[in-house]
Amino acid sequence: MSELGGTEGREERVLVTAVGLEGESSLEESLRPQTLEEMVGQTRLRENLQVFVQAARERGEALDHVLFYGPPGLGKTSLARIVANELGAQFRATSGPAIERPGDLAALLSNLEAGDVLFIDEIHRLTSTVEEILYPAMEDFQLDILIGEGPSARSIRLELPRFTLVGATTRAGLLTSPLRDRFGWSARLEYYPVDDLQQIVLRSSRVLEMRIGDAAAAEIAGRSRGTPRIANRLLRRVRDFAQVDQGRDAEVDGLRTRDALERLDVDEEGFDRLDRSFLMTLIEKFDGGPVGLETLAAAVGEDKGTLEDVVEPFLIHRGFLDRTPRGRVATRAARQHFGFSAEALPGGVERDGQGRLI
Repeated sequence: MSELGGTEGREERVLVTAVGLEGESSLEESLRPQTLEEMVGQTRLRENLQVFVQAARERGEALDHVLFYGPPGLGKTSLARIVANELGAQFRATSGPAIERPGDLAALLSNLEAGDVLFIDEIHRLTSTVEEILYPAMEDFQLDILIGEGPSARSIRLELPRFTLVGATTRAGLLTSPLRDRFGWSARLEYYPVDDLQQIVLRSSRVLEMRIGDAAAAEIAGRSRGTPRIANRLLRRVRDFAQVDQGRDAEVDGLRTRDALERLDVDEEGFDRLDRSFLMTLIEKFDGGPVGLETLAAAVGEDKGTLEDVVEPFLIHRGFLDRTPRGRVATRAARQHFGFSAEALPGGVERDGQGRLI
């Protein structure tokens, strides 16, 4: 009896966990904008996309293939879903690493219907053999399949319905020219200003049925590194602190928000522990640089890909880091942020930011 009861208890816990994960996933989806009208920020991109979508609808055609690129967390996946919603089309999603063989892509493409939106995240990670299958599918809406092996092998060309491929990548420079040129429109997503992020936080708080003041929303927005994904993540964590400390129905003000963010190790610039470790190592151990990425990664104890793709883009955007031919260099703003003197910068960099000639 006790063994049976223990098994039932484990099954119940597994069921509760599964329901919790499903609820968290649906919550994440609810925070995403569903239409271009609901989306905040990226004004020029939204205006252009609205024109292209409306023109495609009026002609009764599939939208041209679209490529979105930029740092992670800025809304590339959300935009792909918005495209499908605006077109009234079915949305199918996959990622570059998930398509390992040409057969995987062939199976995916052969199941598409006319007007479908196929979203491939991290499209730069497609293998060269998969890319070659994708070229005629994007350009001619045809799929070449090889049947059999050896002398008896033969090629069959299948006609595909006209579909829209939406690609997303954080590293547009790794896309091959033949693939990049087959997109009808490419758009870069930029970091969001604080005002736009504040609107996103206020909208998300309404979805979460959370009472939050304007000062608290501005505090979260200012520490979100220009990224909506981070803003929503910080908002949920602030909600957790507020619920435990004050009760579920309490209003979150600026003071309590600052306290929660400090407990999360997120400072006024949005730097987390890894950002601070990166910059402090560069300033203290290497006298501000220049230093190579591999050496810096070894000193920080982090993978160089993580530093290059996750940490550095925001630091460079905000002017705390420079990439030079000789290596990474901490800027005057980085030294001042951590309380170091900026009178004489290390690494041969003068106050005007130019390297010394002699």
